[in-house]
Amino acid sequence: MTEPMRVETDVLVIGSGAAGMYAAIEAARAGCNVFLIDRSLIGRGGATVMAQMTVAVALGDEGPDHWSHHYQDTLTAGRGLCNEALARLLTEEGPACIKEMDAWGVGWARKDGKITSAFAPGHDRPRCVYVDFLSTGPAVSSTLRGVVNKTKSITRKGDLCVVDLLKADGIVTGAVAWHLGSGAPVTISAKATIVATGGLTRLYRRNSASSNMGGDGYALALRAGAPLLDMEFVQFFPIGHLAPRLIGMDPIMWDPFRYKLGGKLLNNRGEDFTQSYGVTEDGKYIITRDVATYAIIKEVGAGRGSPHGGVYLSFQHVPEAKLREAFGPVIDRLAENGIDLTKQAVEVAPIAHYHMGGVQADVGMNTEVPGLLVAGEAVGGANGANRLSGNAITEAFVFGREAGRTAAKRVKEMGALPSSSGTAREAVALISSDGPGNSPNTAEMLEALQQTMADDVGPFRNGDGLVRALHRIKDMTGAIGSTPFGTGAAFDMQRLDWFDLRNMLTVAHVVTQAALNRTESRGAHQREDFPGMLPEWNVNQIVRLERGNIAIAREPASVSKAAAQ
Repeated sequence: MTEPMRVETDVLVIGSGAAGMYAAIEAARAGCNVFLIDRSLIGRGGATVMAQMTVAVALGDEGPDHWSHHYQDTLTAGRGLCNEALARLLTEEGPACIKEMDAWGVGWARKDGKITSAFAPGHDRPRCVYVDFLSTGPAVSSTLRGVVNKTKSITRKGDLCVVDLLKADGIVTGAVAWHLGSGAPVTISAKATIVATGGLTRLYRRNSASSNMGGDGYALALRAGAPLLDMEFVQFFPIGHLAPRLIGMDPIMWDPFRYKLGGKLLNNRGEDFTQSYGVTEDGKYIITRDVATYAIIKEVGAGRGSPHGGVYLSFQHVPEAKLREAFGPVIDRLAENGIDLTKQAVEVAPIAHYHMGGVQADVGMNTEVPGLLVAGEAVGGANGANRLSGNAITEAFVFGREAGRTAAKRVKEMGALPSSSGTAREAVALISSDGPGNSPNTAEMLEALQQTMADDVGPFRNGDGLVRALHRIKDMTGAIGSTPFGTGAAFDMQRLDWFDLRNMLTVAHVVTQAALNRTESRGAHQREDFPGMLPEWNVNQIVRLERGNIAIAREPASVSKAAAQ
């Protein structure tokens, strides 16, 4: 363990996906010094770099469109629970961010000089831009990294695991982090702190994001006094790859194929089953994610699933020439994995992909706690009970930019920060503490938590399973105790697992309790024992930490009655 380090900055940004990088850029060009940190490599962790597909935005280059149409589609997908102000911000400001990214050289796909828009389920017209159908996220990340690297007032630091936010006089004044490479505590003082740590998909055994998406930001904000909302709404991507084995390719890669070529979802009888769940696709891709997830799980439950527990996705009806025209190099990579789409179907099944809930914030990305802002998927409310396809990266751009702007305004208006030495000492002592002997196997505990969430808090839930999950989560929370395992030396993975479990168990508890409370089915939250959407549940569930205990209250959703229908 080396000596504690101290950093002072105007704006601290925690998380370096698209939202975090955009926030850092915006705050820097407003004249602030920015400290951009991540527990991974800067700009290479999180969800953005793994996103392959499209970005929803009403550009109107190829045909008539307006943000208000995108806004209405977002509200409809959200099943009556969207925060209208956030949904409007996302859709209205999206085009400006797309054009700025274009000016930075991201390389949006074009046709006849105009940015191309593709159709995606839930939209009333083609509205989703892309770089190419399998590289949009990496291109976005690379472009933002380039701008960040050229901005002298942004200091970047990876391998920093934030342990707790600092507070003084009710104000967030920065954070204390554990530097993985040295084992040293790092105290960061900041006039504005932006949490842009993404979602919580790591809570599930099968997930589409990187391994640092364990809900860190939610837990940090909750412990700092900020409320969370709509935590029960976890979106499962319906056609995550299941079999045959796929090496070096993203499990959600099949969405682009369905965008371009349709593809048929088949059960083990060879039947196209989507029409049995109210959506006749007829070779097109129009089924929304929540309905597709429902349909697939119901087919599997009825004994009509594939050998590995999913269903079949078939492109066997598509000529090889058409496959190669659409996805030439990808077809060769699939062949290296022993997959020939002209001769075989692949098995797909739902996979944890995105979280609609998050930290409650206003349109300036302010939380209830002064000095604490949020951005990207860390923000709850914009997407209600189910996110519209393509809104994730748009949300990262718009909310990141807005958080950077608001943080810069705060910095200019602030005087000296109050002292947070007391909370800093507590966090540093936690990082520096000696671990207990004979501690449990943290890797096994992480796997057990993921399995519990997959089994009992997955796409389909019931009261018995949710109660069972709560008991297991509480048992594991007791097992980890209040003192980190391990020695705290450089790259002590046991200690990192402990900090991860501390956050993940908190967030898992919140998700499970909120799901147990909501006795209806709506969007991504489906209760087998309470089928159907109920008007009395047109409410947002607000989560707070009161004297160390989870407390959940209900508030009427702000969305209009028309959007809830």
